[in-house]
Amino acid sequence: MTAKPVLNRAQFHTSVAQLRDLPYSRAEIAFAGRSNAGKSSAINLLTRKNRLAFTSKTPGRTQLINFFELDADTYLVDLPGYGYAKVPPAVKAKWEGLLSRYLQQRDALVGMVLIMDARHPLTPLDRQMLDWFTPTGKPVHILLSKADKLSNSEKTLTLRRVEQELAALESVTVQLFSSLSRLGAEDAAALIEDWLAKALQQDPQPAE
Repeated sequence: MTAKPVLNRAQFHTSVAQLRDLPYSRAEIAFAGRSNAGKSSAINLLTRKNRLAFTSKTPGRTQLINFFELDADTYLVDLPGYGYAKVPPAVKAKWEGLLSRYLQQRDALVGMVLIMDARHPLTPLDRQMLDWFTPTGKPVHILLSKADKLSNSEKTLTLRRVEQELAALESVTVQLFSSLSRLGAEDAAALIEDWLAKALQQDPQPAE
């Protein structure tokens, strides 16, 4: 039986600005989300490494696709943040082109973790990400981040509303999440490792 990848093995591998520079990969999980939705904090919590992914309000840090290696040719992928209001239109168009092609065409991509601020979920750009990726049939897991900022009743209502709005998308699952309180961290980590383990069982390591 193939051992599950261990998220806390994650180490920075490379950053790329063009699809042609993507590394060879057997399996990878992409993390996507609006700027400042809590994507970097989620990656850091799930890998148990405080500074693996940079948390920054400067959009310049998010113009690259960052690969973090877990095992040989197995990665977590930090995609450029989107929706930052001050980004010039030409840069915005470049990011969107990069994201859409990566999500639609990357064969090694096993699934996408989509981070949304629980106070403002399902923005038009969040929906765009789903429109790009869900036609592939690969799974999406939504983390409703910063859930610690909601009351218990707000948490319940928000989760129910998002689940209802996405009920027609069979490949999409949703959970509450907080990097600060660690709410949902174990469930999210288990799901990601399960995705990777199943992918690697279907694609065994080639013989040397």
